[in-house]
Amino acid sequence: MKAILINKDDNGYSAQFTDVDESQLPEGDVTVKVDYSTLNYKDSLAITGTSPVVRSFPMVPGIDLAGTVEASSHPEFQAGDKVLLNGFGVGEVHWGGLAQKACLKGDWLIPLPDVFTPKQTMAIGTAGYTAMLCVLGLERNGVTPEQGEILVTGAAGGVGSVAISILAKLGYTVVASTGRPEQADYLKGLGAAATIDRNELSEKGRPLGKERWAGAVDAVGSHTLANVCAGLKYGGTVAACGLAGGFDLPATVMPFILRGVTLAGIDSVYRPKADRIEAWNRLGTDLDFGHIEAIMSEIPLSGAIAAAADQMAGKVRGRVVVDVNR
Repeated sequence: MKAILINKDDNGYSAQFTDVDESQLPEGDVTVKVDYSTLNYKDSLAITGTSPVVRSFPMVPGIDLAGTVEASSHPEFQAGDKVLLNGFGVGEVHWGGLAQKACLKGDWLIPLPDVFTPKQTMAIGTAGYTAMLCVLGLERNGVTPEQGEILVTGAAGGVGSVAISILAKLGYTVVASTGRPEQADYLKGLGAAATIDRNELSEKGRPLGKERWAGAVDAVGSHTLANVCAGLKYGGTVAACGLAGGFDLPATVMPFILRGVTLAGIDSVYRPKADRIEAWNRLGTDLDFGHIEAIMSEIPLSGAIAAAADQMAGKVRGRVVVDVNR
């Protein structure tokens, strides 16, 4: 089978597009013929070696996949079933989706939602599923469209793009923060009412700022997240799901104890199955299907390594779908 294979040895760290014998697949109770995977930020970290994402070698990256069950000893799945996977350490500690086949634990899989094709699910992928979890987090904390604007940081990325589309369809007024002003038309096409320059948020700010937003979806972290917290309205919530700007949080307690702000952490990797199914069902109703093509670009498996370098350089917009069979 064709795969992206990451190795680390005396010659250093490397990622190759290569042939891999199927006998090397790790243990699992479900074998999936992969139709599509994706290139997430975490996958690009793994492929480029920018961060120690990969925990064992050799490793096939790819935290997402959609495909057809080829063989199964798991009670919930049988040959021919269409399935979907996001996370669970796949692509980090267990071979992932950037290959033509994957051998996995059935407990990690969910049925492919009927409303989506395999390609559409990967156009959404972990980034879009995480965006939906963020929106659910805002809803559960009582953030409603009537309360004011919702800020989305890292707006031109995968999480940001899908979050804007969902929030706009649900009636929220969305402000998109981006470092790429040339993407303003793209972001407004997804439903953003306005854009701001990310530099407004990326440097050290005041412990407590002007009340600007009723809620936020943040995929950036560091000073950006601190400044978002400082700029939330009384009782506001920020759903934090990423660290594109850094894993530190140089903030104070003032927004939390003076304005009752909530910092809601969003994990998508080990989310329980019921939450995953809920999020994907909501994506089926709350994501504007007309935006899926605008959000995604498609590459062959052979192009994943070059695309990973582009993603790390900030040259990739939205979601990258990988056709593993070409």
